[in-house]
Amino acid sequence: MPGRAWEIFVAKILEVGVNAAQSLIRIVLIVAVAYAAVRFLRVAMQRVEALLIRATESSEIIHGAAAKRIRTLTNVLWTISSGLLWFVVALIVLGQLGVNLGPILAGAGVVGLAVGFGAQHLVRDFVSGFFLLLENQLRVGDVAIVNGTSGLVESVSFRAVVLRDQAGVVHVFPNGSITTLANATKDWSAYVIDVAISYKEDPDRVITIMRQVSDGMMADGVLSGLILEPLEVFGVDNFTETAVVIKARFKTQAAQQYVVGREYRRRLKKALDTEGVELPPAAARPVMPKTAGPSVPTA
Repeated sequence: MPGRAWEIFVAKILEVGVNAAQSLIRIVLIVAVAYAAVRFLRVAMQRVEALLIRATESSEIIHGAAAKRIRTLTNVLWTISSGLLWFVVALIVLGQLGVNLGPILAGAGVVGLAVGFGAQHLVRDFVSGFFLLLENQLRVGDVAIVNGTSGLVESVSFRAVVLRDQAGVVHVFPNGSITTLANATKDWSAYVIDVAISYKEDPDRVITIMRQVSDGMMADGVLSGLILEPLEVFGVDNFTETAVVIKARFKTQAAQQYVVGREYRRRLKKALDTEGVELPPAAARPVMPKTAGPSVPTA
């Protein structure tokens, strides 16, 4: 009888040893596969990151802004994906060791729910900032109107957008609180100009002068690179008590509308004076509509 008990004991020990060895081998294989997957994922993300940087860098207003934005996104995606992968691996390893995963998953759910309620504003800002960067709605160097405040974008992060207005005041908007956003320098910009002339002047003659000034700027070696299309004259747009208003628009490179527009006004004033065009004594001042961007200097 004692011999039989000893055989049963030895058999149990061997069974436990074999099971432990099998579990250990499975754990090693799981960790090795996970490590290889993480390495492969990292290399793939680096290649995608380099490809996206090369594809978007040429369209950026400020050199390096695209790389910074894309690296921020890929780093967050890398952290989330690698963390999730190792979390799953840890659960599988615990399962191989015979640990009951039910209480662990339940506890993780409760902790996650508590953290979500406690940091809901932070989470909202983070999620909004992620999609703000992912969709490339706003870039450093853009001129934008956020919640009715216009300014030059100095920083875009997962937490907030930072604008500096024309007076130098810095405005910080948490991403989750942004309800309206207008980008005046997305892909290209426009400078709208209203030219007010006296009623006795011929509008066609003034439009011809406006086009001549535009042609002169297009022939300028420096300015021609900033202008995408010749001056687009919409025609007589309004009548006031003292003036006839002619509306026109320049289409320019992103954030260069003010450089082009101000130079055009200077040249147009000289051309009108040379041609003897009479301006009304109380001419309607040119109005820059919101679609053309806020009056914020960018150069």
